[in-house]
Amino acid sequence: MRMRKTSASTKKSTPVKGAQKVTQKISEKLGLTGKSSKASGKESAKDAVKGTTINVRSTLPKELQLRIFDDMVKSRVLEERLIKVYKTGDSFFWIGGAGEEAFGVPLGLLVHKGHGPEFDYLHMHYRATPTLIAMGMPMIDSLRLMMNKATDPSTGGRNFCNHYCFPQWNVVPVTSPIEVQYGMAIGTAIAQRRRKSKAISIVTGGDAGTAEGDFATSLIWASRPGNELPLLLTVQNNKWGISTSYDTQHGEKNIADRGKAFGIRTTVVNGNDPIETYLALQTEMDYIRRTGKPVLAEFHVSRLYGHSSATGANREPDICPLEAFEKKLVDQKYIKAEDFKAMWKRYDDESRAAADQVRTEPVPTRESIWENVYWKNENADWRNF
Repeated sequence: MRMRKTSASTKKSTPVKGAQKVTQKISEKLGLTGKSSKASGKESAKDAVKGTTINVRSTLPKELQLRIFDDMVKSRVLEERLIKVYKTGDSFFWIGGAGEEAFGVPLGLLVHKGHGPEFDYLHMHYRATPTLIAMGMPMIDSLRLMMNKATDPSTGGRNFCNHYCFPQWNVVPVTSPIEVQYGMAIGTAIAQRRRKSKAISIVTGGDAGTAEGDFATSLIWASRPGNELPLLLTVQNNKWGISTSYDTQHGEKNIADRGKAFGIRTTVVNGNDPIETYLALQTEMDYIRRTGKPVLAEFHVSRLYGHSSATGANREPDICPLEAFEKKLVDQKYIKAEDFKAMWKRYDDESRAAADQVRTEPVPTRESIWENVYWKNENADWRNF
């Protein structure tokens, strides 16, 4: 029986709304939220990093597997539509999360979504479309950002594709400089710790970006004795940094191993398996909510269309988590091959209609460049000083 190494056992987290209620019940059935061996809920650094095993052959209820699959299909269709929009000249640039659906969708379903420090904060990089789709983002809003339209709710049409920002969901603005989100996540995690909130801060990034100082800074600040932070630090390892191979840059066996020097609980997960990913995320998020301490989790994922449009945005040979999960669902007789085709067509039609609509919408005006830009608490339009 195949087993996955992870960290110490977890305890039932505070119930939350929506999909979290379903996942809480599922976790209880699977025995992933058992009582802590320490009545106080406090753990030493040794206990926090001590490995136990979780059976990765555990599964999820049919309804949840189908929900995950549906969101994975929707996300992939959207990413491929964004690529088509770029290649037909309706956008200047594409970068996205095709190949990371098995990680991103489970994360989106497990987030305690809302506004303010009583809810989870998300500090994500530019491959977060699957997570936002699972959280409820309409396809058309991603297309508006892609085509730089004034109707884009994230940036008003003034940033790259997949640079999302949804304040109502605590989705902090995605930035182009890599890995700065790891430093920013420290701030929201401190605010949550001060309020004794059961919410957590979640940060995502790529393997190449862990060479940046911001990543090391986050490990230091997250693990200070007596001041540990409720921070889920994730790394999506697709083995590439643009055109630089992971194997030529990393001496450590796993990126997650770097957390052990700081006494941070760590885990390494097959991020191409949505079931294993869902169970791992549920376990680690429960641990953080219960203890207020950080976790560094590494997820091995695929990069199916290269780094971005700068490298062609063409399909590359790698494991496709969507195809693998489809086969599993067909083998379990949860769906038929024609069900997948119908699902794909439904979302393809939706994305095509959305793209057609967005093409008719206005672009930002010259005057709007000063909107949401401030200096000394005043609008930064110097002409009005």
